[in-house]
Amino acid sequence: MKERGGEQKKQQGIGERFQEETKYYPDRMGGHFLDWEHMPERYKSYPNAASRIKLPEAKFSENADLWNVILKRRSVRRYAPELTLSMDILSALLWASQGITAEAGDFQFRTVPSAGALYPIETYLMARAVDGLEQGIYHFRPYAFDLEFIKPGDFSQSLAQAALGQNMVANAQVTFLWTAIVERSKWKYRQRAYRYIYLDAGHIAQNLYLAGTAAGLGICGIGALYDEAVNSLLGVDGIEETVLYMASAGWPAKPGS
Repeated sequence: MKERGGEQKKQQGIGERFQEETKYYPDRMGGHFLDWEHMPERYKSYPNAASRIKLPEAKFSENADLWNVILKRRSVRRYAPELTLSMDILSALLWASQGITAEAGDFQFRTVPSAGALYPIETYLMARAVDGLEQGIYHFRPYAFDLEFIKPGDFSQSLAQAALGQNMVANAQVTFLWTAIVERSKWKYRQRAYRYIYLDAGHIAQNLYLAGTAAGLGICGIGALYDEAVNSLLGVDGIEETVLYMASAGWPAKPGS
């Protein structure tokens, strides 16, 4: 006997089961209604943050040609650790990856698409060498366009180890860390939401790649990581909010250095 969607299941792995069990079928689409009274909060804040740093207005290079940026985009894994990143450039990277571009009623739209405009992805930073920022972990608030300082210290080596020993993280000027608050998407899409949160993270990372390339930076997306080590560092539970992806960002090392 064959089951819908493929051959009879024979000890399928979790990946195959996930793919099969989150498929859409016309006769399975009904029976779910949006509970507007219990819609999850669209934004996260840390009321007890040590400080909040307002970001400068994002500025962009007028000489950056989109097609040339796409052509030049590469994953860069070697950085010049002695250099620092300016707040102006960091501001441009954050705006490009998660900035608000328009509003419609109570909803805000961003530089990247999101399933249902629900934006479940949260952005954190490990700032190692950013002018004007103390070393530590920061949380980005798109609607306020600021950073919440939530954990002081240089965690770049810890993050490198959490990234399966990829030492580029230890040398990057800043590392972006993306989590998902899963219920923001599950509220509407139920189990299908787990597909969408990864798509959303990919959209964000690509914008970071392009903005970083336009600014002369090197970017490298990192999917290989010890989830619970990063979740613990950020202080999230790994279930309601969990890390998905990270990216190192910094000034490329000179050839031969």
